[in-house]
Amino acid sequence: MSYVFDVQALDAAGGVSMPSSEVVATTSAGGSSMVNVALDRPVAASSYMQLYVPGNAVDGNANTYWESANSVFPQWLQVDLGSVMGVGRVVLALPPAVAWAARSQTVSVQGSIDGALFGLLLGSVACAFDPSSGNTAALTLPAGTAARHVRLVFTANTGWPAGQVSEFRVFGAA
Repeated sequence: MSYVFDVQALDAAGGVSMPSSEVVATTSAGGSSMVNVALDRPVAASSYMQLYVPGNAVDGNANTYWESANSVFPQWLQVDLGSVMGVGRVVLALPPAVAWAARSQTVSVQGSIDGALFGLLLGSVACAFDPSSGNTAALTLPAGTAARHVRLVFTANTGWPAGQVSEFRVFGAA
């Protein structure tokens, strides 16, 4: 957020000086609990179809998306955050267009500090996506969760026979 300031002096008689030159101050977006730490990070997947590559899920564009191979569950999508950090929340999105019918995808969340051994961070949950409410689903992870690699494992989709994500957002612990 940017703020613009100027200063005016007030003397004992109540006179006000001319404003000083303006100064702009910009505040940061806050800690990692407010910033998508997965944005533009390296990403990998168990598979993908056509041009629906894994990188689409972390490009910051809700209109591009990753899609796994059809009719082959489970499928996974993972992001490398670059270093081990506290992870508090994962937000998934599908393209906002109404052409994307409401659906539910069954997803679990895994984490790893080395990219080789993954442990369960959040068991399977049905994530509801509805374009009338933004086509997003938020998953809160248990307190104390730390990972460098965060993996989504898809086991079902009521709207298409594949895993699909347009935005895979990861937020640090508060």
